[in-house]
Amino acid sequence: MTRIVAGFAGSLTLAVPKTGTRPTSDRVREAIFSALDARDAISHTRVLDLYAGSGGLGLEAASRGARSVVLVEKASSAAAMCRKNTEAVLRMAPSRDAPKISTTGQSVQAFLNSATGEFDLVFIDPPYDLDEAELTQNLAALAPLLSEDALVVLERGSRSPEPVWGTGLVPSRRKAYGETIVWYVEPALPDA
Repeated sequence: MTRIVAGFAGSLTLAVPKTGTRPTSDRVREAIFSALDARDAISHTRVLDLYAGSGGLGLEAASRGARSVVLVEKASSAAAMCRKNTEAVLRMAPSRDAPKISTTGQSVQAFLNSATGEFDLVFIDPPYDLDEAELTQNLAALAPLLSEDALVVLERGSRSPEPVWGTGLVPSRRKAYGETIVWYVEPALPDA
């Protein structure tokens, strides 16, 4: 069972596809959001949730005060769950300060190649067996879409190699939770 932990939609149970997704465990999700809260990295942010699955990470951010959230999920059944979960979250939102939440049913790379605007907080929770070359492409396409103070939270399996960050991103922290590694990544500072 996946649920929203805190914020206006706290304790809301989310629908999860029966197959094809690996929701972030409660323990890992709580640790991620505790770290984000400590950095004041959620309130009024523009959030991007790549490989969204049920939308749990992006919707948790919405519940905790994100201004807008884009859920990107290619699998049609999972994208349908994202939309259903979004409706449930928005029903609980304060009417005059509800976040904007949208779901796109395209591949992560296609979305990143056509996206405009900037994001302040990005969750990347791909299947653990995602090809490393595809992840490297995702990261390269994501870097120009980040605001100056953005934070990227990347979840990988403990057996996965360290991602290739390229010139636009720099890892700032790595935390292990059993079979899960969470990378906290920031935009690289331009050369002075």
